[in-house]
Amino acid sequence: MIVSLTEWSARFLKAEKTGIGISAPTNEIPDLNVEDAYQIQLETIRSKIKSGLEVSGKKIGLTSKAMQQVLGVNEPDYGHLLNGMKVQNNGYIPRCRLIQPKVEAEVAFILKKDLHGPNITVDDVIEATDYVVASIEVVDSRVMDWKIKLQDTVADNASSGLYILGDRKIHLSEIDLPSIQMSLYKNGEFMNQGTGDEVLGNPATCVAWLANKLNGFKGSLNAGEVILSGALSAAIEAKPGDRFSADFGDKLGKVSVNFE
Repeated sequence: MIVSLTEWSARFLKAEKTGIGISAPTNEIPDLNVEDAYQIQLETIRSKIKSGLEVSGKKIGLTSKAMQQVLGVNEPDYGHLLNGMKVQNNGYIPRCRLIQPKVEAEVAFILKKDLHGPNITVDDVIEATDYVVASIEVVDSRVMDWKIKLQDTVADNASSGLYILGDRKIHLSEIDLPSIQMSLYKNGEFMNQGTGDEVLGNPATCVAWLANKLNGFKGSLNAGEVILSGALSAAIEAKPGDRFSADFGDKLGKVSVNFE
């Protein structure tokens, strides 16, 4: 390779710091494989940990069949969440923190037990979950104009940006995950909606997939972590002055965020 995997990690870190997007890795490395793309991601996470940040959880992307078809893949991808990515419910995001943000809404799992693959099932996920909350994920791409392939978004920490958690903590015995309904609003205007069964049939199935996928990288899902289980509807572009709110119904309630 002309540019090492470590150098690609440095490029992503610089893009995040400067707010200037970069060319996609696959533009320079057409044969970049997914495994090497994950190694770029892991190198970036290691650099951030060395700088004092801590892993607070994981996120799952590409959980809908529609998005998988767009990128020509047949399974989701994942990225890491860091404590510096969390924004308070109804909080404010300075525009300088992101390059080209989009907003998604999903169910977040907070774990009370570790999940080590392989062979993790939905029942295992339910047993390991302390509670679930409504959440908003603000995705962002360090690749210019979101011109990405699967390997590019994987290398870019699955296009992770920031995340917001709702205030209502619901035990899984109190809610049926596949039937969850979510409506997403931008500046008070309805944008789209989705249900829990649109992410691999069940958000808990996504979490099980991730626990098993991580086994191949000698990783796991850990007690106390936040797991964003996948967007229930299409991502919506965010601009300065926008306010987003996701309504998950009576049980999970609403979660909101504002862009300065």
